[in-house]
Amino acid sequence: MKLREEKIVIEVSHITKEFVSPKKYPGLKGAIKGLFSNEKVSKKAVDDISFTIEAGEIVGYIGSNGAGKSTTIKMMTGILNPTEGRCMVNGINPCKQRKENARNIGVVFGQRTQLWWDLPLSESFTILKEIYDVSDEDYKERMVFLNNVLELQDFFDRPVRTLSLGQRMRADLGAALLHNPKVLYLDEPTIGLDLVVKDNIRKAIKEINEKYQTTVILTTHDIGDIEELCSRIIIIDQGKKIYDGSLEALKDTYGTKRKVSMEVKKPEKVEHLNLAERLGVTAQECSMEVDKEQKVLTVTFDKHKLQVPQIMNAVMELTEVQDVKIQETELAEIVKQIYNHGFTGQEA
Repeated sequence: MKLREEKIVIEVSHITKEFVSPKKYPGLKGAIKGLFSNEKVSKKAVDDISFTIEAGEIVGYIGSNGAGKSTTIKMMTGILNPTEGRCMVNGINPCKQRKENARNIGVVFGQRTQLWWDLPLSESFTILKEIYDVSDEDYKERMVFLNNVLELQDFFDRPVRTLSLGQRMRADLGAALLHNPKVLYLDEPTIGLDLVVKDNIRKAIKEINEKYQTTVILTTHDIGDIEELCSRIIIIDQGKKIYDGSLEALKDTYGTKRKVSMEVKKPEKVEHLNLAERLGVTAQECSMEVDKEQKVLTVTFDKHKLQVPQIMNAVMELTEVQDVKIQETELAEIVKQIYNHGFTGQEA
């Protein structure tokens, strides 16, 4: 594998995007009033966001619906111009140098396609080859690699409209990579796909990143995509960046809760145990549930306050422990809490 070039490929500096629209009033009278009113309403879709991304990184850019993800991506791809701030991709301004920027990026939108609907897939690739001025030699080399990782040859001569969703997503990914872009933007690349196809798409993205050192920006609601592909995530909420760092740091800072489930010989012995008081912590820092039928004691605790051996020792003083299962807070649960309540940790 090639060594990663330690250089900044994307630099986003204090970008803000504000949309201004006429103010709307309720009812028929309001509609008539709106025709003669000059009153405007402004909304910041993106609010003073800054970050840098290095060559070869795979970064998850996530947030709830309406958080500002797509608006940010549109500014990085040159579709929208920031109201304030600056965005540079591969050393150029994507809004001012759109053609040059288009040659350096690939884009895959999960619910849109850049392929010609009624043409065979092979014809779409031939057209894209000419648009991006890909040489015959590079085209052959690229197609060998894309066929290996995406298995396009199975449906390469079929019209795009006859392809399944999974096949079309693989074809779209191949089309976006045909000109070997330095940056690949993926918007929900696995939406609606079954588990096997999702796994194949993720493997393909990894191989493409490793072989060509392609920088990948991934927006998705599928936590599996994030955990499988990204070592770093950026979370935005209501247009503001609220977290930028590694998955490990996010779990350590925000996912403070852990669970330990113990299969015990005599659950009635621990049924009325006040474990928090026994261990000298608060009820918020340690709580427990007993399933007498299954003979399982489940303890949820703050991993910064208690350790598993402390809990086990306290339980084993009362009854024999026959089996133990430890469960960390899942990333999906952490992200859901952040979406609902905001980020309370420190930015990495």
